Order: sequence, then structure tokens, then C-alpha cells
Amino acid sequence: MYTVLAYFVSLIAIAISVAATLFIKSELERMFREDKDERAFHICNVIIVLMVAMVVQTVMTVYVFGNEFNWLLQLIVLTFITIPVYYLGHLVFEKYQTVYRKYSPTENRKVIVLNDKYVKKVKPFSKLKHYNASAKETKTENKNRGFR
Repeated sequence: MYTVLAYFVSLIAIAISVAATLFIKSELERMFREDKDERAFHICNVIIVLMVAMVVQTVMTVYVFGNEFNWLLQLIVLTFITIPVYYLGHLVFEKYQTVYRKYSPTENRKVIVLNDKYVKKVKPFSKLKHYNASAKETKTENKNRGFR
């Protein structure tokens, strides 16, 4: 029972760290203006996620439950858990980025085409509809009085 709980907590830590590392990877690629995925970023991300999973598994096994810890066995098991979760997270993250990207450049990269789904997703605050209503009223009053 303790082993299942330790692996479940490790799975939660893996999922959170996959999301964080994929977000950081996309920001780094954007910062370096990379058009294609870099394998080095993926390899580093998997190693980082595996390190986080090993730390969580070690803490849960040794300090919380007081059991023995076999490093090699846990490394193999966590590797087989981490790689599919990372791959699925990468697919979901790429799908989200392609659907909700702000714009797409044309082939000559001079014209930017706004994405309709992004524009529909981003909605202004409802409080901003009447934000400057008093200024509009004073402008119309000034026009009626002859002021510009």
C-alpha cells in the first residue's frame, strides 16, 4: 500500500514538473528564436523531471514510510513512468500552442495574421466597457457648447 501511495505522489510531482519544464522550454525557444524543437531541451527536461521524481520517491520511501530504497530499481521504474507522461504532456502542450497562438506569420514573415481562436479567447474586462463614459459625455457636451 505504501509503495502505491509513494508512486502516486511521484506521479503528481512528475505531472507538475513536466508542465513547468515544457513551459520553460517554450519560453527558451522563443527567447532564442528557434523555429523547431530542440532535442537538447527535451533531454534536459526529462532529466530534470526524473530528478524531481527521484527526490520525491526517496523522501516518500525513506523518510515517510521508513522502507529500504533501491536506487537502480527506482530509477528504472520512474524512467518508465516519466517518459510516457512527458511525451503526452508534450503533445498536449503543442496542441494547445497551435490552437491558441496569438498570430501566425506568412511565408515571407512580413505579414502577421491574427488567430481567431486567440482573439475570441481573450476578452476585455466587463468593467472597462464604461471606463471612460464620463469623458465621452463631457466631450459631447463641449461640442454642443461650441468648445473643441
